[in-house]
Amino acid sequence: MQGNLNNARLEAEKLRPLVQNKVVSEYQLRTANVVVQTAEGNLAQARAQLGSARIDLGYTIIKAPTSGFIGRLPKKRGSIISPGDVTALTQLSDIRSIHAYFSLGEEDFVNFKAQYPGNGVREKLQRLSPVRLILANKSVYDLPGRVDMIDGQFDQRTAAITLRATFDNKQGLLRTGNTGKIKMALAHPGAIAIPASATVDLQDKIFVYVVGSDHKARRKFITVIGKTGDKYLVGEGLTTGQLIVLSGFDRLQDGTLIKPVETKSGQEAIARN
Repeated sequence: MQGNLNNARLEAEKLRPLVQNKVVSEYQLRTANVVVQTAEGNLAQARAQLGSARIDLGYTIIKAPTSGFIGRLPKKRGSIISPGDVTALTQLSDIRSIHAYFSLGEEDFVNFKAQYPGNGVREKLQRLSPVRLILANKSVYDLPGRVDMIDGQFDQRTAAITLRATFDNKQGLLRTGNTGKIKMALAHPGAIAIPASATVDLQDKIFVYVVGSDHKARRKFITVIGKTGDKYLVGEGLTTGQLIVLSGFDRLQDGTLIKPVETKSGQEAIARN
């Protein structure tokens, strides 16, 4: 195409002085200029076709927009694919950092907003202590995470709000779809800590045996609002100074007369028959 255009231009340039000297007619020069214009149009069309072919060729090389791990590859080399295919070629996961989503109860969320200073949720999140991730095998993930997002509304079914914590994952230990638990530090002013082993679970409720002044053990329902280590944080059901049964309560009946024995801490009591 370029050669035809060059030849047409040479022919027109050759005729131009001949027309000026009236050796040939002006019609021949006009005809030569038309041939030049036609050659230029053919060349432009060929270049456009070449560009379109390069674009089509580019579709045969699929590049990921980011680094990560891919899943299964149902399409093999030689398979015919088109933009209309409903099945994705694969799934790409960018796991350099992992988002962990968890829920916070309404009461804990209110306490969180009251505990940390700041004009808005974003400022409060910046002052929030790092959180830890408890993996499925009960081990603690090495790197701490930061809570960086709170959902805009509560779930009406669970009365909980969703938070997001982000963890660095340069070693690739965490993968999309992993499950675990988030360990988050929240202050519970006025809460009473008792050993979790001193409680009894009955029909999704938690009870303890309280020892009265008459040395009788009576089962009492408590509200657990959190956990620290191996202890429950009690919001309602107990008052400071009350004695609870720490061991042997599996043999107790409501109203059993027992003999309290103080522990080394002097703040709790073990009750034995």
